Amino acid sequence: MSRYDSFASDVIIVGAGLAGERAAIEAASQGLNVILLSLVPPRRSHSSAAQGGMQASLGNSAMGKGDSTDVHFADTVKGSDWGCDQDVARLFVNSAPVAVRQMAFWGVPWNRVVEGKRMYDGKEIQEDAEKEGLIAARNFGGTAKWRTCYTADGTGHTLLYTMDSVVIKLGITVHDRTEVLSLIHDGTRCSGVVARCLRTGKLRVYTAKTTVIATGGYGRLYGASTNAIINEGSGMFVALETGIVPLGNMEAVQFHPTSIVPTWILITEGARGDGGYLLDKDHHRFMPDYEPNKKELASRDVVSRRIIQHIRKGYGVESPYGAHVWLDIRHLGAKHINTNLREIANISRNFAGIDPIHDLIPVRPTQHYSMGGIRTNIDGMAYGLDGLFALGESACWDLHGFNRLGGNSLAETVVAGMIIGEKIAKYTKEASVHVSSALIEDHVRFQEDRIDALIHHRNGSENVYQLRREMEQILSEHVGIFRSEEALTKAVGRLHELHQRSYQVGLRSGGLGGDPELASALRITGMIRLAYCIAAGALARQESRGSHFREDYPKRNDEQWLKRTLAYWPVGAAEPVLEYEPVKITESPPGDRGYGEASTQSATVKS
Repeated sequence: MSRYDSFASDVIIVGAGLAGERAAIEAASQGLNVILLSLVPPRRSHSSAAQGGMQASLGNSAMGKGDSTDVHFADTVKGSDWGCDQDVARLFVNSAPVAVRQMAFWGVPWNRVVEGKRMYDGKEIQEDAEKEGLIAARNFGGTAKWRTCYTADGTGHTLLYTMDSVVIKLGITVHDRTEVLSLIHDGTRCSGVVARCLRTGKLRVYTAKTTVIATGGYGRLYGASTNAIINEGSGMFVALETGIVPLGNMEAVQFHPTSIVPTWILITEGARGDGGYLLDKDHHRFMPDYEPNKKELASRDVVSRRIIQHIRKGYGVESPYGAHVWLDIRHLGAKHINTNLREIANISRNFAGIDPIHDLIPVRPTQHYSMGGIRTNIDGMAYGLDGLFALGESACWDLHGFNRLGGNSLAETVVAGMIIGEKIAKYTKEASVHVSSALIEDHVRFQEDRIDALIHHRNGSENVYQLRREMEQILSEHVGIFRSEEALTKAVGRLHELHQRSYQVGLRSGGLGGDPELASALRITGMIRLAYCIAAGALARQESRGSHFREDYPKRNDEQWLKRTLAYWPVGAAEPVLEYEPVKITESPPGDRGYGEASTQSATVKS
C-alpha cells in the first residue's frame, strides 16, 4: 500500500471560497484541469459569512448619483491611508461593475432599486423611477457615494452558493476536508503541495503547473474574532515557511466596529449603512461628536478607535465580558429589519436572546480581517517562487493598504478571481511540470517525520491548546486597536518564547487517522510565526496609519513610513526578518482622509 496518494493537475487551488472558486472557473473555462482543495465543503467556506455587500460604482441608487470608478478609486486609496498599490486599486475599481453584473447573470438575486420615497437619517430620499429594477446599493463606511450592492444582509451566502453552482456545472474537481501542510518547491519554482486528508490522516501529493493559495484570513490567531474557526492563516504560513516567499503588511489588522457581545459574531456594517446608530451607556449617540460628517460611517479603523476611546472615558456599558456600546436599529422598523437585515436579526435572537426590533444590540470592536498576506504582484504571482499565485484575503495584492473599506473585500474575491484567474490560465498554458520524484519524496518525508515525532513524543511537555490560548491572549492584549512600544515589545518577547516552546508539543491523544489534536499540533508553529510577524511588524512601524495605531506615534509619517513591510522567515530561523518596499503613488498623493485623527475637523466630545 502506498504511503501517500498522488494527484496531478494543471492547476491546484488551495481554498474553495469565493476567490478560489472564481479563479477556478476562469482557469477551467479555458480548458485547464483544475483541482480545488478545501478544509470544508465549499459552501461552508468563510466567504458565506460576509453580510453587507460588494462595492461597485454602478450609480443606480439616488444616493449613488454621480458615482464613478474615479470616486471609488479615491475612496479606496483614502481608506487605505495611502498604503495600497494604486495600480491595483485602479484595476479593481474598473473591473468591479463588470464582476457584479456577471454575478447577476449567473444568478445572484441582487436587491433592486424600488421607485419611491424613504427616510434615511432624518432626510427624505427619492429613488428615480427610471432606475427601478436596477441593482441597488446601500451606504457603507468611508465612501462618498452609496455603492455597496447587496442581497439583504446575506450577500456572501448568495454569492458563494451561486459561484459554487458554476463550479459544479463546469465539473471542477473538489477535494474537501483536505489540509495543505507544505508547498513542494526547489527554491525557485513551486510544483504543488503536500496535503493531509482530514478524514483518514493519510498524506497526499498534488503536483501541478500552477499552485494557487486562496485560504482566507488568520482571524483565529486572536482570542476574539468574527472569523470562522477554519480561519487560522494556513495558506499564509505554508508560504512563509518556504523561507523565500514574504508576507506583506502583516501589522495591518482590521477590527470591525460591531461584533455582538459575547459571541463576537459579525453585525454587518450594513446595519449602520441602513441608518443604525451607536449609543453609549446613557443612550447618547456619540459618533457625531467625534466624526460630525461621516458619523457611524467613517472608515472601520476610525469607528473602532472612537468606540474604544469612548469606552475608555467611562461611557461603555459594563458586562461580564467587558465594556461595550449599543447598536440601535429599532427605528428602522420591523419590516426593514426582517427583510434587509434578517440575518443579524436572527443572530441577535439566537445568540444573544434579544430582538433588535425592540432591543439594543450589544457590540464591541473585534478582529475581523487581515489586510496583510502573501505578497504578490499585480498579476497575483507570489514574490519569490515561480508557479505560485495567491489571491483574496490570504494575499497582499495590495488593494487595501492599512485599512480596507467595507464591501471592498467581498468585491476583491470576485474581481481578483476574475482577473488573476485569467493570469493563472495564461501562465499555466505556457508552463510545464518538471518535478523530480526525489524532490517530492523529500517533502513527503519531512511531513512524515513531523507527524511521527508528534505521535511518539509522549514526553512532550507542551500542550498545543495551551500554547494556542497564550498566543490568542498575547495578540488580543498587546497587539490590538491601540498599540505602544511597551506592549509590542512584550508581545514580541512572549511570542519568541512561545515559538520555541511549540517544538516541544506532545499529543495527549493517539494521533491516528483524522485526529484533531494532531491537526492542531501540525498548525501551531506556523500560527505562532504569523502572530510573531504581526507583532514584529507593528513594533518596527513607528507611525500610525489606518488600522495600525501607535499611541506613542499617533501621526502618519509619510516621509519615513510610506512603505510596505515584507516579513520573511528564513529556514531554521528563530524570528522573522523584516524588509521594506516603497508604496508606488501613481494618481493620488498622500493627503487628509477627511475623517479620523488626521482630519482638520474639530470634534466636540461630550464631557
